[in-house]
Amino acid sequence: MTEPDDTADFRRFGKWSVSGVPHRGWSCIDIEDLGSPEAVCEMCERQDIRYVHAMQHPNYPETLHCGCICAGHMEEDVERARRREASMKNAARRRAAWPDRKAWRQSRQGNLVISDQGYHVTIFEHADGWHGVIQRSATGYKRFSRRVYSSQRAAQLAAFDAILFLLQEQ
Repeated sequence: MTEPDDTADFRRFGKWSVSGVPHRGWSCIDIEDLGSPEAVCEMCERQDIRYVHAMQHPNYPETLHCGCICAGHMEEDVERARRREASMKNAARRRAAWPDRKAWRQSRQGNLVISDQGYHVTIFEHADGWHGVIQRSATGYKRFSRRVYSSQRAAQLAAFDAILFLLQEQ
């Protein structure tokens, strides 16, 4: 199924056609990348979606998990929804390329290290698996991974996710 566009008459499907379900005034409270189209938009109930926009309305009891176009119409700003989704797609591309970046180097101790966005990441192997530590010397921040990872690549990807989260918190 293809993504509906602004001209498609998608509003005759799913919750768009149900009375009592608000069509405007929604707010996006989160967006998630499922990695592949694994969900169906809860508003039009037709579109397979990978990037899930969590939509909330003050006069509706449930959070609806929607595709880009439905989310854009629900919040009355399709371009905003498209920018939000484009940002997620960009992050997914950067995440996929992160472990293969040429900036990774081996430290004198034999650990894998990289500096990016003001953070210094060290990935190291221990008896029980792979671990990581993220540091930011400007603030004194230092955090060891709580989880043990089965591979070096998994630890690298977890470090990317942690940096992305930390940057959003700033």
